[in-house]
Amino acid sequence: MNNKAFYNLTYGVFLLAAKAEKKANACIVNTGVQVAGSPVRVAVSVLNTNYTCALIQESGRFTLSALDDSCSFETIKHFGMQSGRDVDKLDSLPMPTDESGVPYLNWSTCARFSGKVTHSVDLGTHTLFIAEVTEAEVCSDRAPLTYADYQNKLKPKSEKVEREQKIVGWRCKICGYVYEGSALPEDYACPLCGHGTDDFEPVYEE
Repeated sequence: MNNKAFYNLTYGVFLLAAKAEKKANACIVNTGVQVAGSPVRVAVSVLNTNYTCALIQESGRFTLSALDDSCSFETIKHFGMQSGRDVDKLDSLPMPTDESGVPYLNWSTCARFSGKVTHSVDLGTHTLFIAEVTEAEVCSDRAPLTYADYQNKLKPKSEKVEREQKIVGWRCKICGYVYEGSALPEDYACPLCGHGTDDFEPVYEE
């Protein structure tokens, strides 16, 4: 299976945020879609191991900020490439909150939504949350950032390094997990964070 085929599906890039009691977190997701018109409902999919997923399960609410084409890789890196269990991603950031007190992004965002969960489905690696929309706002007139544009234009390209050393493993650049072996299977996904082969780098024999 060639995972790059999935880059051609139409996705956006979103900031998904949640708050339960005094705990808040946000992460990057690429699956956010309107699934019903009356009442208006949206669906989002998030990794089960993600801290934001646990907060949504606890609170039953979330915000979804649709990132626009002015978004920087640093913003995506801050929210998407470190865990809220290890760092407070929202510390010192001037993020407003919706009527339920859930934060949302107020820069590089073309629209934002607030949702109250009505259904959830465990899909194995991810949970799909279906929510009734309680707030919706247009935040800018810029075009939304697509997942294809993120992969092809915004995401830094891996530098090819000529090395004579033997490859003994592959390290996930997102969470640090190491796959032992000289060749990474084409359809491999990290067992910890779910990211595919594009987010792995070689580990050389010392």
